[in-house]
Amino acid sequence: MGHEFKLAVIGLDTSHAVELPRLINDRKMAPGLRVTHCLSFATPFQNAAGLLARKAELNGFGVTVTENYAEAVANCDGVMLEINDASLHLAYFERCAALGKPMFLDKPFADTLDHAKAIDRIAQRREIRYFTASPLRFDADLVRALCVEPLTVDSATVWGPFGKAAAGSSLIWYGCHALEMLERIMGGGALSVTVGADRRGYVGHVRYADGRRGIVELTDDGGRYGGVLREWLGRERLFQVSGVIPYYQMLVREIAAFFLNGAQPVTREDAFEVMALLEAFDRAAQSGRTEMVDRSWENA
Repeated sequence: MGHEFKLAVIGLDTSHAVELPRLINDRKMAPGLRVTHCLSFATPFQNAAGLLARKAELNGFGVTVTENYAEAVANCDGVMLEINDASLHLAYFERCAALGKPMFLDKPFADTLDHAKAIDRIAQRREIRYFTASPLRFDADLVRALCVEPLTVDSATVWGPFGKAAAGSSLIWYGCHALEMLERIMGGGALSVTVGADRRGYVGHVRYADGRRGIVELTDDGGRYGGVLREWLGRERLFQVSGVIPYYQMLVREIAAFFLNGAQPVTREDAFEVMALLEAFDRAAQSGRTEMVDRSWENA
């Protein structure tokens, strides 16, 4: 066997810290890539019993779990930040940046747009390749809806669940999945967000500079994702995230392309568009007013 690209996972408070290494260490899914170590530490998102259970799972497919940072990153070729608590993303990104290795930063980008900009400044200063994404932006059903026959999308509605975050904003923590689908469909240029709350969750209206609109429905109905793409006075296309091809698998393909082939699955611009949308959505839900999307990142 030739050289394997060794990954260190930082964090164990999210199910992604188990599910992604499980797929990566399947030789058929990501040949040439292997997760060797994981750094475990407590956050409000996982108790000690949960961390021990996940440690046992990772051990089962060859991953060494440790609470020692130096041991976790020794001899790694790249890093995956798998931390549910988004308030820790900046600190751990900065710590890992000293390694000078490429990094995948699991969703959301950060807990605030300012922290996302700080992460990007660190990456630029140290010349570190990174990307951040929700697996939903790569879902096969969404990609098929976009690509099977191109539409000139004038408006889109997407829906997905929201959950209660153990710390920080629940909308930023879990609303990122639906908003990332919207950004994948609509691209950039969001100007403002208006959000209403009802007994089932939140409905957001996103206004774009060129007159397009996006609707985001976040509900507590147990995890269904989907959407509708519409042309102006023309066709519309429904998609449902079926799971026939699991979106974790699609994300792992992108992770492998990033680490092994130098691909950039998500641009800096797309990552910041999602983060700015999330922050505006969160502000609008709290204030009850229309909130402008902060586009200061474009000049950062």
